Amino acid sequence: MSSRPLHVRWLGRTKYRDAYALQHALALRGTDDWLLCQEHEPTYTMGVRTDPANVLVDPATVGAELVRADRGGDVTFHGPGQLTAYPVLTLPGRGAGDKPDTPAYVRTVEQVVIDTLSDLGLPGATRLDDYPGVWIARPGQRPRKIAAIGVRMAHNRTLHGVALNVCPDLGFFEHIVPCGITEYGVTSLAAEGIDVGLEEATDAFIARAAQRWGGGPIDRSDVVWRHHVTDLAPFSRPAPDGGTADPSPIDPPSTTLPPVIPSPVTLSPRRSKRLADAGVSEAVPYRQRKPEWMRA
Repeated sequence: MSSRPLHVRWLGRTKYRDAYALQHALALRGTDDWLLCQEHEPTYTMGVRTDPANVLVDPATVGAELVRADRGGDVTFHGPGQLTAYPVLTLPGRGAGDKPDTPAYVRTVEQVVIDTLSDLGLPGATRLDDYPGVWIARPGQRPRKIAAIGVRMAHNRTLHGVALNVCPDLGFFEHIVPCGITEYGVTSLAAEGIDVGLEEATDAFIARAAQRWGGGPIDRSDVVWRHHVTDLAPFSRPAPDGGTADPSPIDPPSTTLPPVIPSPVTLSPRRSKRLADAGVSEAVPYRQRKPEWMRA
């Protein structure tokens, strides 16, 4: 556990390439600890050890992008309904001048997910030997991966992280061999009968991550959660016909503003002279509406 503050950011729905650039910039050009949480647009990512044969279709034909990343592991999917979290942390070495223990760090990420799932009502998540990630492996059932983990260490700074399936479209995984594993499938909280939204799952994950990596104060800021049009400010809402925003059909004002009654304008002698020099014969109060011919 670090004594530095942990900066937590919910970034909303992002393109994978944008989040990739951001975490690398934070890791390589800074020293603060970060936890970047988001859901991605549909994307298949290939790790450094990916077998291209594990990508079974042209991603564009299923509405997804294909990106090669510098993380470990094989091909996986990122998309809506999946919490993708990137811890950008400085880890101590095992000794003077030594590199951090990467397998030990992976186990801590797995444990954060296992504890999060228990908090959300899905106890019993576990690890499988030789298969990084978090699994649901009940007696008499074939194991199913619920969270994929792929990391990279650069100058004692962590990159990439974990993808937790909350309520994604699992059909996207049918177009790849997820993580190069042919004998086991994937699952999600929703598929396991746990009815939680992405916001609740993210809050639970951040709480556990803060316990693990946030020895100092937690600095959290979120992009606005947007699940429905009414989550937007009135001026940003679309009109019912798809045109420009018009708050009245969706959120009618409770009161009507009284009309503005022009009041006499008292001008200083200096201002009167300037108006006269400009050819203005009558000053208009700034609260009075412009005449039609002056409106843009």
